[in-house]
Amino acid sequence: MTSPTSEDTTAATTQPSSGPEQPGKKGGFLQATFEELKLVVWPSRQQLFSESIAVILMVSLSAAAIAALSRFYGWAASQVFR
Repeated sequence: MTSPTSEDTTAATTQPSSGPEQPGKKGGFLQATFEELKLVVWPSRQQLFSESIAVILMVSLSAAAIAALSRFYGWAASQVFR
């Protein structure tokens, strides 16, 4: 994680607050969106790959656990309600 630089903090404090955006000022919205995207810390390819594998693994394990519980409760219900 990076912290804001002095340029970021001075730019944020020196911009006048014009209040709510006007409906016709789409360019201002897009410019602000691109400025915010410049501040995003994007993951490296290594981080993206390893975290994607972790998510896929956890989702698979959770699905397997839910399926196992469902089958167990189905079997238990069939034993009780013969």
